[in-house]
Amino acid sequence: MGERKGVNKYYPPDFDPAKHGSLNKYHHSHPLRERARKLSQGILVIRFEMPYNIWCDGCKNHIGMGVRYNAEKKKVGTYYTTPIYRFRMKCHLCVNYIEMQTDPAGCDYVIVSGARRKEERWDMRDNEQVLPTEREDKAKLETDAMYRLEHGVADRAALQRAVPTLASLQEAQSAWKDDFALNSMLRRRFREEKKTLREEEEEAAALQAKAGLSIPLPMRTSRR
Repeated sequence: MGERKGVNKYYPPDFDPAKHGSLNKYHHSHPLRERARKLSQGILVIRFEMPYNIWCDGCKNHIGMGVRYNAEKKKVGTYYTTPIYRFRMKCHLCVNYIEMQTDPAGCDYVIVSGARRKEERWDMRDNEQVLPTEREDKAKLETDAMYRLEHGVADRAALQRAVPTLASLQEAQSAWKDDFALNSMLRRRFREEKKTLREEEEEAAALQAKAGLSIPLPMRTSRR
């Protein structure tokens, strides 16, 4: 629908393109309006979205990932050629201000003040997972023969330590490998329980008819 809308701008009678250049200069205003009110200080007001869950230090309330704020964005440094930006925003639940900045080295955001991060990060080393080879180690493996030999010895030792665990996992997996046998066992158990339940219902119905009872009788076998 954008192409159907006409761009309607009012040009005052005293507007001179050669003198003023644009309507913004004529009105002595910035194209970004209120967002640029602190541009002389190197601050631009932007819409900032919380990158992860945090706890506010002022009101101790939880602020979820994705909550948006009007934040003051300012360049505070560089990491090599990548600029580092800091964002300052007011908590929507109290008067506390939260400051965060980009971390190009870790591809993340870090909290400078006013809040603390809710730790939900997965550490592969603590959970004994296989870690990817770092770039420096990979370069040394390709160029340093002695380091490659030591790395291979360490890998073989780690494999020997993991052999018992791997064997137990394979044994447990093989026990559940026959899907047809498991399915047959479950179906046979279901048929037996269904037969027992039907016999109990017939026995209860006969007892009700004999005693002239209208109330349901409790079953010995509970339904699953």
